[in-house]
Amino acid sequence: MHIDLNADLGETTAGNPVADDQAMLSMVSSANVATGFHAGDPHSIAATLDDAAAHGVTLGAHVAYNDPVGFGRRFMDYTPGELADETLYQIGALDALAQARGLKVRYVKPHGALYNTIVHHEAHARAVIDGIKAFDRNLAVMLLPGGVAVDIAEQAGLRVIREAFADRGYNPDGTLVSRREPNAVMHDPDAVAERVLQVASTGAVTAVDGTEVNVQAESVCVHGDSPGSVELTRRVVEKLRADNITIASVL
Repeated sequence: MHIDLNADLGETTAGNPVADDQAMLSMVSSANVATGFHAGDPHSIAATLDDAAAHGVTLGAHVAYNDPVGFGRRFMDYTPGELADETLYQIGALDALAQARGLKVRYVKPHGALYNTIVHHEAHARAVIDGIKAFDRNLAVMLLPGGVAVDIAEQAGLRVIREAFADRGYNPDGTLVSRREPNAVMHDPDAVAERVLQVASTGAVTAVDGTEVNVQAESVCVHGDSPGSVELTRRVVEKLRADNITIASVL
């Protein structure tokens, strides 16, 4: 058995780190690297890419609404054409830095509000997929299972990587609990490690009401910017290895 562990990284801006990218990259198999729209600047992103190359981690573009003040966690009312162009722009910028280091962007994962919006917002979902296709139809896209973006991506012929979250609360319908609500984020490392083991071994997560949600995820996100993220991720890695589950990229 195997599972991909991914983390949101490259979010340091003007020398102010959000996560310990180097430590996280020593444990995960895929990195969703910021593109400068919600966080990150070219120099810090480049440093994260250097570390990703050193650890052989698969690279994804973490595209977002252009909202650095809100860390990309606020909905923005783009036209589809604007959003498609900005998606393409972000992938291209990251890929340019990657290619200078012998790397290549292999997949795209929307960030924050954009990620959650395209679960149900068809126009924005289609715009994101259009932006990805304009760059490279061979790119995969990492998405929350069950959303309209999954259907649109698969209809467009893109490889979809279904994702679960190690430390986020789930509603019974499979959506994530809003960060404005209680139980949005899990902080107990043992509970988080059990969650990841549950996903890897059964394909399900337990929602906040105790029901099980079938997600069939290939990848699990461990947030680099959460308090204690390094220790939490280390506990996840130890738990998986103890159960003979390999951590490996799906690409």
